[in-house]
Amino acid sequence: MVSSHKLFKELLQEEEKKILMEQMRKSSDVINLSSKPLPSFYDIPASASVNISQLEQQLILSLDARHIRQILIELHGMAERPFWMVNTKWEVPVDYVNVILAIKDKLTRDLVYILLAKGLHCINITDFVHACQLFTACLELVTEFSPKLRQVMLNELLLMEVRAHEEGTAKGRIVRPPPDLVSRVRGYLEMRIHDLPLRQTVGEECVVFMLNWRENEYLTLQVPQSLVNNNPYIKLGHLIASTCKELPGPKESRRTAKELWEVVVQICSFSSQHKRTSDSRVSLLKQRESSLGILPRSKFITFVKKIREPLVLTTLISLFVRLHSIVRDDIVNEVTAEHISIWPSSLTNLQSVDVDAVVITLKELVNYALSLNPNNQSWLCTQADIYFVTNQYSTAMHYYLQAGTVCSDFFTKPVPPDVYTDQVLKRMIKCCSLLNCHTQVAVLCQFLREVDYMTAFKALQEQNSHDSMDSFYDYIWDVTILEYLTYIHHKRGESDKRQVAIKAIGRNELNSSNPEEVMQLAAQKRKKRFLQAMAKLYF
Repeated sequence: MVSSHKLFKELLQEEEKKILMEQMRKSSDVINLSSKPLPSFYDIPASASVNISQLEQQLILSLDARHIRQILIELHGMAERPFWMVNTKWEVPVDYVNVILAIKDKLTRDLVYILLAKGLHCINITDFVHACQLFTACLELVTEFSPKLRQVMLNELLLMEVRAHEEGTAKGRIVRPPPDLVSRVRGYLEMRIHDLPLRQTVGEECVVFMLNWRENEYLTLQVPQSLVNNNPYIKLGHLIASTCKELPGPKESRRTAKELWEVVVQICSFSSQHKRTSDSRVSLLKQRESSLGILPRSKFITFVKKIREPLVLTTLISLFVRLHSIVRDDIVNEVTAEHISIWPSSLTNLQSVDVDAVVITLKELVNYALSLNPNNQSWLCTQADIYFVTNQYSTAMHYYLQAGTVCSDFFTKPVPPDVYTDQVLKRMIKCCSLLNCHTQVAVLCQFLREVDYMTAFKALQEQNSHDSMDSFYDYIWDVTILEYLTYIHHKRGESDKRQVAIKAIGRNELNSSNPEEVMQLAAQKRKKRFLQAMAKLYF
């Protein structure tokens, strides 16, 4: 650089140049002022550490089993260290870690760990094609030297197929699983191999799979009793399947229903411990996560939220509704559900039940069920009741109206009387009353089997109403209520509103001389229009 500089050439004589160059050579052995041109920066060969970094990056990104093996061979030729630790996001279940790390050959150990970790990641992101390829390659590899790892990979492949099928079903591709898959699931549930690491989630999802595809006969009668006793998920599946199988006959199903009831009550119970305080008194400590039940409540909820079968969800909702009613002990504000009569009506150990756990679980269960099918009338009524008993009246009205909507094509047909029972209608009346929508109360009083004139008249006397009052008069078909309206408005000097009431009462179809069919038709027409108006208001 110095010798080629412009100033060096122009300012120095030849002799001076030689002296300076000589001094520079002597002062530094590092600087090599050879006559050869210096190489470009990009032409400098990469060091070993750069090559390793590039290969590790390829290892992280690759989903091809052959490519992963080739990269690992190259890496092991360059450095002696565990390459399964390259990416902290490569996670293998704790149950398998010791078995894999016990593999003596370092290359094989890295390859098995990485293939399994990448396959599990692919399942989590629903990339089942790559997951299958990675697991299959891993299975071929471990078959050569480890029967234990071979079975582990067969189990993981089964779980992958179960999840792939369930994922397809969740997206609307409802196809019954092939007999081979059902047979392999049964085989897994019955498997008894000594000293084999088993992931509980595989057993859990196999039981859920059988429940979702109504394999109740197998879970009830054919699954070995030893498995029912030893595996909490199989026990739950067995009891749920037995209870569902015997529905809707309440008398016959009460024995198995009682067993399921007792298991769930224990899951929602405190584990109690006695502790002596400083003043020598014994106090009772309660722990939220019960050790009494076959599962902690959190794991029970995770299990239930994998179930899709409506009858199973309805049965579990029914159980929690009954339990909720018992622990709250409020007869007036009870939540309703189907098949509630099959459950016991009392609890011997009421003090040990965690009320908050019951309430939270019921809410989570109903929300989950409605996320699968938002048009299930029974679940909508239960959800409405939950909001009603927790004083959330506007939301309760939303769900009561939605329950009517789904079974009447948005009120174009009459709502079945088993949906809008007198109890449901009285709750809707109470909701409207507490929301200060008093004219809506009066209209709804007509829907009852026997018109509740006392409540209707009391509501119409209220002057502080938050609804649109006289705009609802067209929906009243009961002449007695309309006559009372004209009297109230005359008494208050409200002539405009009195005229609206008189106009409503003067409709031809409300003439008391009309045949019964005409009167019924007039009532149905007004019911439909009123409920549609309410739906627009509360939806």
